[in-house]
Amino acid sequence: MLRGGTSVLGIVNFITFLISIPILGGGIWLASRANSTDCIRFLQWPIIVVGLVLMVISLMGFAGACYRQTWLLRLYLFAMFFVVLALLFFIVFAFAVTDRGDGQVVMNRRFLEYQLSDYSGWLRERVADPQYWATISACLRDGHACSGMRRLARDPNTGMLVPETPGMFYVRNLSPIQSGCCKPPSSCGFAYNNETYWTPNPGVPVISDADCNRWSNDQHTLCFQCDSCKAGVLAGIKKSWRKVAILNIVVLIILVIVYVAGCAAFRNAKRIENDEPIGMARMTKSQPSRFQF
Repeated sequence: MLRGGTSVLGIVNFITFLISIPILGGGIWLASRANSTDCIRFLQWPIIVVGLVLMVISLMGFAGACYRQTWLLRLYLFAMFFVVLALLFFIVFAFAVTDRGDGQVVMNRRFLEYQLSDYSGWLRERVADPQYWATISACLRDGHACSGMRRLARDPNTGMLVPETPGMFYVRNLSPIQSGCCKPPSSCGFAYNNETYWTPNPGVPVISDADCNRWSNDQHTLCFQCDSCKAGVLAGIKKSWRKVAILNIVVLIILVIVYVAGCAAFRNAKRIENDEPIGMARMTKSQPSRFQF
């Protein structure tokens, strides 16, 4: 085993292996959210694949450094280059598709309302596909996405727990999915009975919002077919993507530094292997000096 550049390559590959762990963890975190909260399962797999590939090539580079396998080191650097490009592409893509879309403030409401038209075309087309949305809405129902809506408040006069009043509900912080899928849009003007049971208000004029007609007090239907629900899902996805993308920016910076250090260490190891002098110029004068020291 060579000591100089090869030992540095071993350290570099060990660091790369450690870097692959948070990438893989980010993909697994997204997968867990896809199974329980976000219900969208197309983002986590590229992250998991990148994390696994990075883990494999770091072990490959470590083996190449320990056993002086030059072809493994070359393959390691080649594969690392494409991993850096793939990670960079994901970061740019994640910020590009989540650039648009924010909740809208509604008067006398603490929670935000969500509109599908506010989000980017690529994400909007994904949830607008009927077959794809059928899978997502089934996931939301099976995951009991609205089960946390019900709350009890203590009556100050009797001290007993009673259902919360409309005033209490309107000052709650609802998640995007709770706001979009578990209640009708505030623009419908429905009367509050409880958190997931609303009735049309005769005193409020009817507006031309299709979501008002899609709302159902059936606890298995609610607003799961509403555009506001699709927008709420995309709002949750946006938060998840941004968190993972920020983590990957940090990982990418470290990875680029490690890759540059790996290239330098590889060149150094090759010089040692070829018995070339390190740190000395290899140029010779065309006319050497007469004085020899």
